[in-house]
Amino acid sequence: QVQLVESGGGLVQAGGSLRLSCAASGSTFSIYHMAWYRQAPGKQRELVAAISSVGKTNYADSVKGRFTISRDNGKNTVYLQMDSLKPEDTAVYYCNANNPLVNPYWGQGTQVTVSS
Repeated sequence: QVQLVESGGGLVQAGGSLRLSCAASGSTFSIYHMAWYRQAPGKQRELVAAISSVGKTNYADSVKGRFTISRDNGKNTVYLQMDSLKPEDTAVYYCNANNPLVNPYWGQGTQVTVSS
């Protein structure tokens, strides 16, 4: 069992930056692949960025060059650094932990609002 708690969301102007954090507890953090998803009103949840248990990353085309995902296994935390934010980045951002042997875990979400 893994518990995920996101933080760092808020209101920012276009062009600004935010850093999201996701603190994990309850299991061995390092064995999980971690990801950030987002869901805007009226839209499906989409993958934003992912980082494997060994640190390999991948990004949605819409955020490449602007967002950076990282993890600190010593702190059981995954981060999403978001720069050059755009109004279309406005969404609820969710942390995800996944491993092929178990069902995925989700955090409660944190709201990011980018004003134009």
